[in-house]
Amino acid sequence: MSSVFEDGRITAMLGPTNTGKTYFAIERMLGHASGMIGFPLRLLARENYERVVSLKGKNAVALITGEEKILPPHARYFVCTVESMPVDRIVDFLAIDEIQLCGDRERGHVFTDRLLHARGRQETMFLGSDIIRPLIRKLVPKAEIVGRQRMSRLTYTGPRKLTRLPRRTAIVAFSAADVYVLAEIVRRQRGGAAVVLGALSPRARNAQVAMYQEGEVDYLIATDAIGMGLNMDVDHVAFAEDMKFDGRAPRRLTPPEMAQIAGRAGRHMNDGTFGVTGDCPPLDEEMVEALESHRFDPLRHVYWRNHRMSFRSLSELQRSLGVYSDQPHMIRKRDAEDHRTLESLARMEAVVERAKGPDRVRLLWDICQIPDFRKTMSESHANLLAKIYFDLTDGAQCLETDWVANQVSRFDRTDGDIDTLVNRIAHIRTWTYITHRADWVSDPVHWQAQTRAVEDRLSDALHDKLTQRFVDKRAALFLRKLKDGGNLAAAVKSDSTVVVEGHAVGHMEGLKFVPDVVDSTNAKPVLAAARKVLPEELARRTGQIEAADNAAFSIGPKGTLIWLGAEIASLEAGADILSPQIRVVNEELVEGEMRKRIEARLRTWLTGEMEERLGPLLAIKTAELEGAARGIGFQVLEGIGGVSADQIGGLRRDLDDEQRKSLARLGIRFGTETVFLPVLLKPKVVEFRAMLWSVFSGQFPEEGPPPAGRVMITRAEDATDAFYLAIGYKRVGGHAVRADMLERVAQMVRQAAREGAFSISADMLSLAGVGHEAMAEILKDLGYRRGEDVEEQPRFIARRRQEQKRRPEGDRKAGLDGKTERGEKPERVRKPGSSGKAAQDGSGEKRDRNAGPKGGQKGGPRKPKRQDDRSKRQNSGPKVISSNGPAMRPEDSPFAILQQLKLAK
Repeated sequence: MSSVFEDGRITAMLGPTNTGKTYFAIERMLGHASGMIGFPLRLLARENYERVVSLKGKNAVALITGEEKILPPHARYFVCTVESMPVDRIVDFLAIDEIQLCGDRERGHVFTDRLLHARGRQETMFLGSDIIRPLIRKLVPKAEIVGRQRMSRLTYTGPRKLTRLPRRTAIVAFSAADVYVLAEIVRRQRGGAAVVLGALSPRARNAQVAMYQEGEVDYLIATDAIGMGLNMDVDHVAFAEDMKFDGRAPRRLTPPEMAQIAGRAGRHMNDGTFGVTGDCPPLDEEMVEALESHRFDPLRHVYWRNHRMSFRSLSELQRSLGVYSDQPHMIRKRDAEDHRTLESLARMEAVVERAKGPDRVRLLWDICQIPDFRKTMSESHANLLAKIYFDLTDGAQCLETDWVANQVSRFDRTDGDIDTLVNRIAHIRTWTYITHRADWVSDPVHWQAQTRAVEDRLSDALHDKLTQRFVDKRAALFLRKLKDGGNLAAAVKSDSTVVVEGHAVGHMEGLKFVPDVVDSTNAKPVLAAARKVLPEELARRTGQIEAADNAAFSIGPKGTLIWLGAEIASLEAGADILSPQIRVVNEELVEGEMRKRIEARLRTWLTGEMEERLGPLLAIKTAELEGAARGIGFQVLEGIGGVSADQIGGLRRDLDDEQRKSLARLGIRFGTETVFLPVLLKPKVVEFRAMLWSVFSGQFPEEGPPPAGRVMITRAEDATDAFYLAIGYKRVGGHAVRADMLERVAQMVRQAAREGAFSISADMLSLAGVGHEAMAEILKDLGYRRGEDVEEQPRFIARRRQEQKRRPEGDRKAGLDGKTERGEKPERVRKPGSSGKAAQDGSGEKRDRNAGPKGGQKGGPRKPKRQDDRSKRQNSGPKVISSNGPAMRPEDSPFAILQQLKLAK
């Protein structure tokens, strides 16, 4: 191959992607007795090698890349990477693909060298984009330029969400990390994706592409490696980003670069589309117009390096690499990888000492061609090359066999994650390159087979890892069968797993089908197949529910009804708090007769649960009560067994002895603070009462009912006073206290108050289970106020009955609202600033015996003013107890308190 064949025909076939340029060039090559074609990628070279082999046979075709050489003795056609083209072999036809890469910063100097100096004896052909047309006219004026038109149309479709991309889409990113992230999303949403990276070995890449081509997956996630002629059936290209790192800094893709990638969409006569997805911004109108019309600004320069290198000495080699071109549109390549490697080795004294004479300098330059497939140019790579140079310039002038064996065996492991396997493949590719230099190793055929075997094992492991991570095999199977027009077979196993075509797609939880493939694009047909077997399974489970023992049912959070650990229904508010409704789950499938049968069984069980836990309360519902007793019974029922004493004050005063006995026989206990049923204060009953209240009210306090056995808790912010009363507790002093314990505390306090002002005792604290400050707050809500301290000890006294009890805001409102609902007029309280004498001397009211001496204690509240004229008229005659006036209530008299104590015993 030489530039001496100036009589041969030179053609530049230029045009966009999908114009058939490569196909035409191979056909032209095979029309000659011998030929050579250079491709920009090892993957592309391998793909076209196999194509030529299928046409001409293995014995006639050679493959030459940096890492792979297949050289039959009588090969006539050579398929190569551009860098690996044998420059000394004469062939009739020669072609270079993607010749516009002369303008590439990293590899442009190699393509420019082939453009200027590589020729076939009879015909030379350059294939590429039209952007290099002006420079070819300048650099190769003899070349005949032939334009090719794209065989299909390319259209911009704008931005789309990743989950809305059509099938047969290639999604493009520019780093392995971004490719993995996108592939993971597509796996979750669409069942899986093939992955193509420049770092993959040809074997791993081909396995991934085969999955895509055969329809096992409908999406391909790739770097810009797909832009270099990899032919796949892609209908749409979606850019996930438009920035790439070019080895120096991130930069935006140029229009020709985007066109090269977008052009993968639409093959042969099929139109293609392109767009953006993810975080990639929409393309501007100018860019879209350029991509759709295939018109771009021409290249203004190419990269070049002097090909007349001098090997007389190391310094001469370095000097020759620094020569500039005399052409203004050819920029000298300064930092090619092999040049940087040479500079790194030239800084090692031991290398410089050995690099004497043309042969040693040429050998050093050949070693600098060994690629670092990790693309790191680390110190370890330079040390490896130095070791190779030392071995090749010592004694046997061959690499030590044991050292080569040790290096190769280091990477012969298939464990580890994707990145680990990719790194090992990069290392073994370097050794594959080394072993293909037959003069560097002993028994090169053996070591070429060894490194190829290791690379294949690593490639297979990498393909498996990629498939496991980014492909849902189950979804791929479903997709293939659906494409073939087949029906999916489904069944429910004994362990409740729902299977389709032998693959688990979900499971049954009670009466609900819980799918595992809801995010997949193939979920709809799969779930449709699964749901075909559900009616039969639901009918079977309905029979099991009807026949189940009561022990199989329970109540779960927020009123759910549980069967064998699974929710099958929920409770909803009914006509009253003790009559919740039952709603069976999965109503769209559990219909008609099945739902009625399930509801009937659950109603039977729930009725039994209510009778067992709330039997004494339900007895009130059927008891024959009259008058005030009937009203109290009704309020106790509404409160699920608990009501504030303030709410039934009027009714309580109207009770006669027989009515009191009737209520007592029903288990209702009257306290000064609450009215309750002690038997309903057991922990499981309290939990049941809380559930009924929450279902009826629609409020579910986060902390729920108090822990079992706790008689006092700190009041939760989201729990109302009504909630605590419904479960047998009452709020006092920021705490919720169980009704029976509250009455005991109130009784102890009343006993202390009989002697006048009192201090908080240790017994009070022990009984209440709180400290001094909390007990002081409780006393306020029980109707006591702080008086004058004695010996620095707080003293408390009872408030006068004319004053409204200082209760929590919720209780005060509840009390007023309760009176309003019963048609009673709320008691009126005079302002503290009113005269106390009128109330003391003219009201005729009976003073609270616990209020202390006449006039009150120092610091105590002032007496309220006299009541209205009606109170005066009532007090002019005999003193009577009236529910409308502020006189002492009968139940607050000492005699009533004694009676309550007897009942308590």
